[in-house]
Amino acid sequence: MTISENRRHLMDAALPLFAEKGYHKTKISDIVKKTGVAQGTFYWHFKNKEDIVLCILKEGEKQLLKVIHSGYREKVGHLEDMIASSTLLMTNLFAFAKRNSEYMQLLFKTGQDTDKNILTHIEKTFVSIEKAFEKNIARAQELHMLPTYYISKDRAAMLVSLIFGMLERWLFSATPPFYEKGPEQFAAELVEFEFFGLQGHLKANT
Repeated sequence: MTISENRRHLMDAALPLFAEKGYHKTKISDIVKKTGVAQGTFYWHFKNKEDIVLCILKEGEKQLLKVIHSGYREKVGHLEDMIASSTLLMTNLFAFAKRNSEYMQLLFKTGQDTDKNILTHIEKTFVSIEKAFEKNIARAQELHMLPTYYISKDRAAMLVSLIFGMLERWLFSATPPFYEKGPEQFAAELVEFEFFGLQGHLKANT
């Protein structure tokens, strides 16, 4: 393998171990055993166990934010267009989370048993997520598609709390009805609630 292939191989092997066993219970020896490389190869690429976790988290964060930034609005639209755009964004977000459930497990679970540097990075990731949603909301306000009397930062925090709280239950809870739903259905229901709350769907408001 090339140097870059070895690095990738180590990260791919480490991710499910950290997701399943947690940070403290996963050993570097577990990672190198799974990859079949020498322990010296690990230290060629990473300073220590914390370093590889941070690399995994940074890479996942970059991909996750790319999905959220794809929802940035370029031009004005009507309510139906906003709902369709938001549904597409949520569907892509949930599909990403499903494909990368082990990374999501790191975000949701690793902070429970990890060190300060990793926990700090996880907290910064969620701050970056909120800022990405805030940017999308602020843009919709600039285009007069959303009311301007509320603070976009506050609404983004509320929305992210809703989305990622439900994402965690959907991915890791065995309690119906969440785990039985696919990304499209789950996204559609969440967007309906996002726009219309407990009142119901669009027809109930016309």
